[in-house]
Amino acid sequence: MALEIKVPSVGESISEVTVARWNKKEGDYVDMDELLCELESDKATFELNAEAAGVLSPKAAEGDTIKVGDLIATIDTSAPKPLGKEATAPKPETKQEAKTVAPAAVNTPSESYATGTPSPAAAKILAEKGIEAKDVKGTGIAGRITKADALSAELKVTVNEGKLRNERAEKMSSLRKTVAKRLVAVKNETAMLTTFNEVDMKPIMDLRAQYKNQFKEAFGVNLGFMSFFTKAVTIALKQYPAVNAYINGEEIIYHDYCDVSIAVSAPKGLVVPVIRNAESLSLAEIEKEVLVLATKARENKLSLEEMTGGTFTITNGGVFGSMLSTPIINAPQSAILGMHNIVERPVVKDGQIVIRPIMYVALSYDHRIIDGRESVGFLVKVKQCLENPTLLLTSGNDPHKMALGL
Repeated sequence: MALEIKVPSVGESISEVTVARWNKKEGDYVDMDELLCELESDKATFELNAEAAGVLSPKAAEGDTIKVGDLIATIDTSAPKPLGKEATAPKPETKQEAKTVAPAAVNTPSESYATGTPSPAAAKILAEKGIEAKDVKGTGIAGRITKADALSAELKVTVNEGKLRNERAEKMSSLRKTVAKRLVAVKNETAMLTTFNEVDMKPIMDLRAQYKNQFKEAFGVNLGFMSFFTKAVTIALKQYPAVNAYINGEEIIYHDYCDVSIAVSAPKGLVVPVIRNAESLSLAEIEKEVLVLATKARENKLSLEEMTGGTFTITNGGVFGSMLSTPIINAPQSAILGMHNIVERPVVKDGQIVIRPIMYVALSYDHRIIDGRESVGFLVKVKQCLENPTLLLTSGNDPHKMALGL
């Protein structure tokens, strides 16, 4: 009996998937719940397991895009389980087939050589020059590579020595196609604008240098910059709620919580897992959450739930050496904060020119919902919290004013 295996529903908004990799091949015997293949959607990678034991017959190749509910494989559940290692069930060759094929191989000149096979003289020339036969177009019988073809290829290599001009075509993954569509949609459908500022990172760097060892011993994670930025952002979002909102038709939806999306570079592209209720987390709790999400992203193990529902995004181009950029909003959110590299620059402090570790920061925002005053005020608040880390402990309020009851 052939059991049909169909693409399962993996999410409300997902209608098709791409076959990323088959773990089993045609004719393999699989056990119940054994991993068959990995499916890639525009948001995450999923595993497809065998629904029964039997001999597998895939109906889609790696790289194929198929719709949810379509047939992807069948399993012959009546096939006996082989002893020892997996069996591939090759098709036996009959004597009659052998008699039919053999004469054709001898008597048909056009089939006597495989396409792209070099003659002995050509093979010697290609080997001496280190040229792959697959890179040479044969003009001989059935596409055989002749000596003239090899000499022509040798001449091209000599002329272009050290000037490689290879090209290759790769099919876009479902994730990359979806990212491309969304980025274009954001550019076309929002009134996006970017405002900039600079942050003196010395206070944060001094604080980290002083307490990083104690922090690691106490909480088991490193004290990084992302926790400081996330905390500063949550304080600024509370003061400027429009930055934490989005447009839904003719309404503006405001949030009384801060679900901060953190842009992470994964093997298959950029993903944005979410730190839920970041406003209620400590620096240590944020660092732990960032570590867990980043690890899952690198291993392609993020779930759909972990990548949906953010209200604001932080992206750090500085880890790649970016000095300044204009990040694109992560729809349907209305704003995104871009961090950049830290560079020692001359700045004026108390009338004196001093060298400080400076980071440029950028806030891209949807001008339909966020005014210039709010965008600039938000970024200034983030800057203040980072340059005076005490504000991170007082929800952005001046501790001296609090002490004075002002």
